[in-house]
Amino acid sequence: MTDSSGAGFEFAVRFIRAQNDRALFASATAALAELAKIDAGQPPVTAAAKPTTDPIPLALIPAGSFLMGSPPEEESRSADEGPQHEVTLGSFFMAKTPITQAQWREVAGWEKVDRNLNLDPSRFKGDQRPVEQVSWFDAMEFCQRLSQRTGRCYTLPSEAQWEYACRAGTTTAFAFGVTLTPDLANYDGNYTYGSGPKGQYRQQTTDVGSFAGNAWGLQDMHGNVWEWCLDEYHHNYNKKPIDGSAWVESDSLGKCCEAGRGSTSPRSAVRLSAATPARSTATPSSVSASVASPDIFRLLRGGSWFNSPARCRSACRNYYHPDDRNYFIGFRVCCLPHD
Repeated sequence: MTDSSGAGFEFAVRFIRAQNDRALFASATAALAELAKIDAGQPPVTAAAKPTTDPIPLALIPAGSFLMGSPPEEESRSADEGPQHEVTLGSFFMAKTPITQAQWREVAGWEKVDRNLNLDPSRFKGDQRPVEQVSWFDAMEFCQRLSQRTGRCYTLPSEAQWEYACRAGTTTAFAFGVTLTPDLANYDGNYTYGSGPKGQYRQQTTDVGSFAGNAWGLQDMHGNVWEWCLDEYHHNYNKKPIDGSAWVESDSLGKCCEAGRGSTSPRSAVRLSAATPARSTATPSSVSASVASPDIFRLLRGGSWFNSPARCRSACRNYYHPDDRNYFIGFRVCCLPHD
C-alpha cells in the first residue's frame, strides 16, 4: 500500500472547506474516491495532473468550448469585444483568487530571475488583500519565480483562458447572471447595471475571497482589481486564436516557463501563422517578459473597486502599458498541466 498520509491531510483540508460551499462538495467527494484508489495502489484517473505542492490555491478549469466576447445587444458593450467566436481550450489550473500581498511578499523574496520585485508595492495594506501597483513585467517575474521554485509552469492566463474561467459555463454579462450587486463584488456601487440596485462604494480593495465564487470556485473575477493577462491588446477579435492561446507578436516569444518544464510539447509550442507572418499565437508557457516590448499594450480583465459594474462584465476588456502600475491593477496566475 502506498503512503497516502500527505494526500490524506490535503483531502481533509479540502473537505472541511467544502462543507461551506456546495459547489466544491462534489469535487471533495471525487477527491475521496481518488484517495481510495491511491490507498489501493491504483493510479488515479484525472483530467490533468495537479501540482503536488500548491503555493497558490488552485481550481481545476475543465476542458471545453465557449463563445468568447459579447453579443451586439449586451448593455455597455464595446466594439473591441467582438466579433464573438468559439474558442476550444484544454484543461488548466487557475488561482482561486487574485494574488494576495502575503503571497506576493513570499515569492518576491525568492531568487531573482530577470528583475527585482518590490516586497510591499500596494497602496491598500493587508496580507489577504490583493497585491496592486504591480506591472505586467512584475507579474511575469512572479510567475517565473514560481515556476523556477516548483518545477511547474505558472504564468499569467491568456485572455481566452481568463474569460472562459470567469464565465464558468455562463453566457450572461456576469457569472452571477444578467446584473451585478455590491453584495456579490467590490465595485463602485453608485452605478448600476441593468435592473441591479445601487449599493456600497468601498473605495478600496477588499480581502480576496470576501465574495461568493463562480460555478468553478473562482472568486473576485468581477471587481476588486483589474487582472493582467498575457495577451497584447488588439482592437477586435478578427484573426484571434481559437485554441485559447495568447495573441502576441512574434518578437515577444520566449520560454517563460523553461525552468518549470523539462521539454517542449504541443501544449507549449509556438504556432506561427503563414497567412500573417508578423503575428503569432503562443501558449502562456512560450512568452517571455524579458523580450516583451514596453510599448505594446497588454490586456487586463475583470474591472476593479474603482469601476462601474459595466466595466466588470465577463467580456469587458481594458489595456495598459506593461510597465504601468496602479492601485486598481493586480493579477492572478494559472498553472498549465504537466505534460
